[in-house]
Amino acid sequence: MNELEQKIITALKTVYDPEIPVNVYDLGLIYEVRINEHKAVSITMTLTAPNCPLADQIVDDVHESVKAISEVSDVVVNLTFEPEWNKDMLSEEAMLELGLM
Repeated sequence: MNELEQKIITALKTVYDPEIPVNVYDLGLIYEVRINEHKAVSITMTLTAPNCPLADQIVDDVHESVKAISEVSDVVVNLTFEPEWNKDMLSEEAMLELGLM
């Protein structure tokens, strides 16, 4: 993993689903992070439920946290529900935080 990828992951770990005390990265909501040669970032992510009332806020927070990294030239966040999120996508850290381990 290169330095910019690590900065992006660190930024993503500052974004929380307001209803769950775990960041979106450890929740497993981030499916893919791609960085092109111009340092434009494309993020594919999901939500815990398609009808999440805070979807726009979470997507905006993901966009803004990554856009704040000085090396990043642009950010596009793509929301998908395929595959559907499930608790198996949680990191070990998230499972501990939520008392599932």
